[in-house]
Amino acid sequence: MLQPDLGTGVVLAGATLLIIFAAGSRILHLALLGLMGLAGFTGLILSAPYRLDRISGFLYPWKDPLGTGYQIIQSLLAIGPGGLVGLGFDHSLQKHSYLPEPQTDFIFSIIGEELGFIGGGFVLALFAVLVWRGIHTAMTAPDTFGSLTAIGITGMVFVQVTINIGVVIGVFPVTGITLPLISYGGSSLTLMLTGLGILLNISRHART
Repeated sequence: MLQPDLGTGVVLAGATLLIIFAAGSRILHLALLGLMGLAGFTGLILSAPYRLDRISGFLYPWKDPLGTGYQIIQSLLAIGPGGLVGLGFDHSLQKHSYLPEPQTDFIFSIIGEELGFIGGGFVLALFAVLVWRGIHTAMTAPDTFGSLTAIGITGMVFVQVTINIGVVIGVFPVTGITLPLISYGGSSLTLMLTGLGILLNISRHART
């Protein structure tokens, strides 16, 4: 939060709530914690003008198409023409200086443009299998610590994918969250592979 990096903070908070829920916390306590978090989240947004601009660009992107609404508009202009089967691999137009940094946060836009609905759906299906296997590992882990660790790692993947895809298709405001295992970035990939390595280690000792 002090960097500031609100997006990563949201991912960590989301994964933490999943761990607390899996550990047996009462729904009422989680709801109260969520309300406190929402109030703090609102305060953080109001405290930074650029975050307010992102909210404005999210709600009214065409009000400032060359400013705060530029990224989401270009993202949608990439996904839309992709149609069912896409324009073909490496035939994207938006990645050529139209969509900023298409290799990082908005890589899914290019996947949608080049590979279409089928390609994008296939990527989401792979993430769904990964999350499902992570939950299965948590349920069959040999001890509570391993179970909650597996839930935390799986939760981070799930929350990160949800936020990234939501931003790309215009459901969430723009934030700097990468798409796990796909977006360009050495540190992001290294930490994600480390987490998945731990998850695989827990899976090796899972109860059959």
